[in-house]
Amino acid sequence: MINGMNWDYFPIGTNYMYDFWGQPDDFIKQALDYEMGLLQNMGVNSIRVYTGITPRWVEYIYDNFGIYTMLNHSFGRYGVMLDDGWMANTEYSDPRVQELLLREVTELVEEFKGTRGLLLFLLGNENNYGLFWGGAETEDIPIQDRESTIRARAMYEMFNNAALAMKAIDDSVPIALCNGDLLFLELIVELAPDIDIFGTNVYRGETFTDLYDRVADEYGKPVLLTEFGSDAFNARTNQEDQLMQAHYKRLNWKDIYSHAAGLGRAQNSIGGYTFQFSDGWWKHGQTEELDVHNTEATWANAGYQWDYVEGENNMNEEWFGINAKGPTNSEGFYELFPRAAYYVIKQAHEFDPYAGGVTLADLEKHFDGISLTGAMLQARGDKAALQVQRLSQIRLSRLSAKFSTFSTGGDKITTPETNNSDVREFPNQTGFDHMQSIFVGIEAQPSNNVRANVEFNILGNVAQNPIDEIFYENRGRPVDVRGVNGDVTLEDVNRIQLYRAEYEWNTRWVDIEGFYRTGHYHWAYDGDFFNLYPEANYGENIDIYNGMAPFGMEAEFKRELSGLKMAFGPELWWGANPAILLKYTRDFGNYSVTGTFHEDLEGPSDDISSSFAVPEPRTRRFGLHVNREFGNFEIDLGGLWAGQPLNGREFQIYRGPEDGSGDLFVDEIKPEDNFGGKLKLTYTGGLFNWYGQTSLMGLVARGGGDQTITFTGWRLKDSGSSNQFNVLSGFTYQVGDFQIAPNFMYQQPLEGPIPSGVEAPGRPRNILDDPFVVRSNRETIAGELLITYDPTPETWMYDWDSDRTEDASLAISAGIVYRHHPTTQDAAVGILPDGRTAFAFGGAPAARDLWEVHARIVSKPTRHFGFIANIYGGEAEARGSDDRLINRIGGDLRVLYRNFMLNSFVRINDWGPYDYHRDFNLTFPLQLMADVSYTLSSPDWLGEPQTRFGVRGGFRTLDEFSPRYAPAFTTDVSGQIVPDPTAPGFGLGNEWELRTYIQINI
Repeated sequence: MINGMNWDYFPIGTNYMYDFWGQPDDFIKQALDYEMGLLQNMGVNSIRVYTGITPRWVEYIYDNFGIYTMLNHSFGRYGVMLDDGWMANTEYSDPRVQELLLREVTELVEEFKGTRGLLLFLLGNENNYGLFWGGAETEDIPIQDRESTIRARAMYEMFNNAALAMKAIDDSVPIALCNGDLLFLELIVELAPDIDIFGTNVYRGETFTDLYDRVADEYGKPVLLTEFGSDAFNARTNQEDQLMQAHYKRLNWKDIYSHAAGLGRAQNSIGGYTFQFSDGWWKHGQTEELDVHNTEATWANAGYQWDYVEGENNMNEEWFGINAKGPTNSEGFYELFPRAAYYVIKQAHEFDPYAGGVTLADLEKHFDGISLTGAMLQARGDKAALQVQRLSQIRLSRLSAKFSTFSTGGDKITTPETNNSDVREFPNQTGFDHMQSIFVGIEAQPSNNVRANVEFNILGNVAQNPIDEIFYENRGRPVDVRGVNGDVTLEDVNRIQLYRAEYEWNTRWVDIEGFYRTGHYHWAYDGDFFNLYPEANYGENIDIYNGMAPFGMEAEFKRELSGLKMAFGPELWWGANPAILLKYTRDFGNYSVTGTFHEDLEGPSDDISSSFAVPEPRTRRFGLHVNREFGNFEIDLGGLWAGQPLNGREFQIYRGPEDGSGDLFVDEIKPEDNFGGKLKLTYTGGLFNWYGQTSLMGLVARGGGDQTITFTGWRLKDSGSSNQFNVLSGFTYQVGDFQIAPNFMYQQPLEGPIPSGVEAPGRPRNILDDPFVVRSNRETIAGELLITYDPTPETWMYDWDSDRTEDASLAISAGIVYRHHPTTQDAAVGILPDGRTAFAFGGAPAARDLWEVHARIVSKPTRHFGFIANIYGGEAEARGSDDRLINRIGGDLRVLYRNFMLNSFVRINDWGPYDYHRDFNLTFPLQLMADVSYTLSSPDWLGEPQTRFGVRGGFRTLDEFSPRYAPAFTTDVSGQIVPDPTAPGFGLGNEWELRTYIQINI
């Protein structure tokens, strides 16, 4: 009897991309010794493992623990890689697919021929369900869809052909297929007679009802349950329920044994594989919230009555483990904490259905003697140990301490050699300084469905000499204030500050998430066609400017209110006004209809930290979206009503040439200016994909920028601005590992900009004083060509976490964008040197064409070495009014080798790191940076906090367009001595910085 277990190894924070078998041998051995020991202790004699394991480790597990391996080939379940690209939903009738799968499974047999401990080969993983949808995340299982019968016939024929080909090489190892329950059993009987064992993933509740009898009557093959079980989270009570899980596991194994040969029932059961050994924290979102034990149920099953409610989901994918998973240590290991089901299964496996004289009465007696209460008491100690390890309900979620030193210098710069206490400037001097910055996080989890986390930043000394003068910790610099007895310098200012916070509360009716500077995702993939609710993940930018966004909460309703979402907060995205948003989606037959409402509760605030996040005028918006698929075509149609609070506001209109000598008129916003519409068509054809879209937006009918990805990583997108008409279209074509993707955009403002040369009272519009502007919606005819080379498209180059997941030896994305701008723009908004006061520029650069090229190169030839490079070049112009055109070029390079990481960049004739550099067109002839660090564990591509130490060097040259350039000095009209950056006869200046740091992160 197979007392099996579905087994894998995924530390918290990782997902399906984690390569356990690619880890160092010592790591694999230590993990196997620990987990196989736990399996051996509970009487497990076989594990189910997907391909990737090598014969060496199969033999190691068998030789040391007596545990056999069932080796599982997915057989195209999640797509296949063909010569002309990735086929996401496998078409088994395609001769290329057939050739590929047969080659893979026969090579598998050749590789494992004669391997000790290999029990059997398993083909697929409920591939019949894959005929209805693509992807790996569990969804509700369709009961019947006869449109898939033709595809199913081809698939089961392939299963049989594979079995014959494998047996021709080695007929000593049995071959099973893995079906989803009994769906298409009649086709299996007809088309797969040479399969040795009928394997099935089945979730029917306490027993498997008629499954064994049907297979015995119709197929006559042994039955092996390749997956079965229950999760350990009660969707009705919203808490962990070990008793529920143990109850179903006990009855499941009792049913499995009762159908064994010799016990008088169907007599075709040869065992099963419990699903699963430990919780999979990645399974709900696949790539999101990998360090959160998500409690949202994703599919419904009425067989599990303990927590089933009609019309609601009750199966929690992340809670199927019979062991809870502890946190990961610095070496990548974690500890397991058995639940009650572990001890129940251990007792179940003590029964031998093949022992002489055993009867069903003996089986009943044995399983009646398994005490669920006793198992709960045994597991209580394990749960207590887990809670102690997590510091019970309150624990330290983060402790990061960074200790840095700064040595700086330069030539022909305004920065003094020694600090002048009478002048407040940064950098305050060249030379040496130091800084200490500590982050402390505290997490509270009073129950499994409620969690809160807060993090604080604590400052020691704050360096005043870094050449990049704006950073998060600079809030702690000394501040001069005027008191009754004169000026006073406050040294210890704002030393402790709330850094970020978040909370979650999941109930039967609603899931609530709150955030303060922790980020959130947009709703555009969920029906928000006009992008009224943008994404708010800003990385270090929000830290640099000490902003507080995003700040608010989201609620996703369930049960009768399913489809309704709400967001509310003071600053839901950077620069947002206090607002509330509501979105409701409902299906009407084949049509999906979504309404999204946005109401600003107040107007813009005076507290502006960055010119990239200037609040726009108070608005009220409602978007309606309809989606429908027609075969390979998909249509999205939407209407927008927005900007009603601006009705009646006056604005200027200009008619005439670009030099400003034309005529000026005054008009006002009317109700018809509130309306807009958009249409998008897409065709998905595999090798060839196409989209086309157009929109017409009234003067104040403003949506948001398109943050979705259509087919590939194009840069020309709908800005979402009001006051425009646009057309966009592009296609992708796959040629082997190459994707060729041209894209086109035309946009035209309904009312053009007002040039800077216009006579008073005319002036360029700006968003602080006018109801609309011409900025991102300026008249444009643009085209781009994007070429991608990606031999491993299952790790897509344009995913948000592609830096981490891309695994190709070489993958390249390269593109060129050309923009024709026949007119200028209205004025941008900038920030004064005090960092708080906003102002409007006097105009904008002249009309001109712009182009840029870009490339991203990823190479990860081994698990110990890889690099990612980003290269760019082209013409660019300031956001403000400076008319100078710059030709810039640059790139960055990250290299990981074992525990070492290099971060570096080169920039030539480019802006500096802050938005005011681009606002005022401040450039540096050359900028260089290199950061080399050594980490305690493997470095992270996304730059997450780690324990490491390193050295960082920065160097930049200065000219007349650079801040702090002072080749000579002169006297201004007030008699003050000031720098003269235009003095003739002087060469370039420079400034440099050498930084050392040690960062401790827990």
